[in-house]
Amino acid sequence: MGHARAGSGHNLDCDIAILGGGLAGGLIALALHRARPDIRLKLIEAGAVLGGNHIWSFFEGDVGAEGMALLEPMITHRWDDYEVRFPAHRRTLAMAYHSIRSAQFDAVVRDALPDDAIRTGAAVATASADHVVLDGGEEIAARAVIDCRGAGDLDTLDAGWQKFVGLELELAEPHDLARPIIMDATVEQIDGYRFVYVLPFGPKRLFVEDTYYSDGPELDAATVEARALAYAEAQGWTVAEIVHREKGVLPVVCNGSFGAYWRSTGAVPKAGVRAGLFHPVTGYSLPEAVRSALFIAGHADLPGEELHGRLFARAAQGWRDARFYRMLDSMLFYGADTSDRYKILERFYRLKPALISRFYAGRSRLTDKLRIVSGRPPIPVSRGVKAIIKSKTRKSGNT
Repeated sequence: MGHARAGSGHNLDCDIAILGGGLAGGLIALALHRARPDIRLKLIEAGAVLGGNHIWSFFEGDVGAEGMALLEPMITHRWDDYEVRFPAHRRTLAMAYHSIRSAQFDAVVRDALPDDAIRTGAAVATASADHVVLDGGEEIAARAVIDCRGAGDLDTLDAGWQKFVGLELELAEPHDLARPIIMDATVEQIDGYRFVYVLPFGPKRLFVEDTYYSDGPELDAATVEARALAYAEAQGWTVAEIVHREKGVLPVVCNGSFGAYWRSTGAVPKAGVRAGLFHPVTGYSLPEAVRSALFIAGHADLPGEELHGRLFARAAQGWRDARFYRMLDSMLFYGADTSDRYKILERFYRLKPALISRFYAGRSRLTDKLRIVSGRPPIPVSRGVKAIIKSKTRKSGNT
């Protein structure tokens, strides 16, 4: 099946083809359609639904007003504050927190876009800056292609791992939890820094996620699920049914070669995790997915090669700007004994709420950074310096 290439002008199948209907791809499609309804889009997803099978959560401070407007129809749960628990202190922070279910994400994107703009069940075989070939041989010519299909070659990065298993539970009796517990690190420390994350979705409905900052990516889902259920039992919650399960392994980046990571998926414009756009400490990509969607919506007329250059430059600058966060990761994984890693977060959560908010948004100021590393650190300074040096001697490189 032959189609004209993007350089030939008007014989295009669409203006912009977006590969991957997950968080990054769906938000780009939504932002583009809102800003430029005249642009012909193709959102191409290998799975049957958009967004996969996820619950995404974020602090309201992670995104600006324009970003909140984009996310607002997708939000399924809202809270005015949240709680953290550590062995030495417990705290409630007055920061708005929101959750999005992938089913609502799918519904919002489908409702906003024209029916012919979305292709599900369509896996991509090859892609360039202006051309896509699907597994069945169908070709799609576009002015620009944006690839959002998940991580590139993680072997180009030096990383620890955030691993989790989450369970949505229906309880036999109502719980008494008024707000999310973002980190409960009073649990036994196993396989690195361990904490439990809890979201109250209804009087008898909770989402309980057992999370680990570990040296290796191996995840024994059955064992971690059993620990999550044991945590629920220890809180006095009787589980009537497991309604939903999810699991994941996210990189927590200490060092690496951004250029090699980008090149590992070809010279195609990229966004989301594929572009290296995720918080180095938390591994979360939602704030950057929102910013990228708004950025791309403002550059909707660029041809593929020029868009590739703009997106690479933007992501490379983001990598440079995140150097401080990668340094913290190095201290966490190379400077602290696995049983003591929680002390770094325990100390962090004693700092001012505004600083904590900017940290999660990836927008820490110089004064924030100085405050985070000043005072009495939870690990010896000499060990912290050695950790940073160790990380720098591993997978490093320029953009």
